[in-house]
Amino acid sequence: MSMSHEEYIQKQRNRAVTVSRGMLDGSIHYLEGALELSSLRFEVGLPKNDSDFLAFTAVASEIDHLPLGPARQYWSQEALNKHELEIEQSINWAKEFSLSNCKSIIERFSA
Repeated sequence: MSMSHEEYIQKQRNRAVTVSRGMLDGSIHYLEGALELSSLRFEVGLPKNDSDFLAFTAVASEIDHLPLGPARQYWSQEALNKHELEIEQSINWAKEFSLSNCKSIIERFSA
């Protein structure tokens, strides 16, 4: 049985809520969550300039050079160590920049 467009949109919105909650409670790495929310931007049935999702697109743009997510396994330990401080600083900046957007996504799409 296939999923309707509306069901797909709802599934993606639910995923956005799950990711946002995980970012807030620390169960999802904040920067990795930001990358996922950025990728969900066109999947949640909103205008492309939605401010909550645009915030995560901005974060993703700022951190696209960092070793995050599954790609980390392909980086040398030396390179990972070199970027660790920048990752921590980026987390702090990203939280300051987009924490309210996480909360807004939860409020908008929680059932």
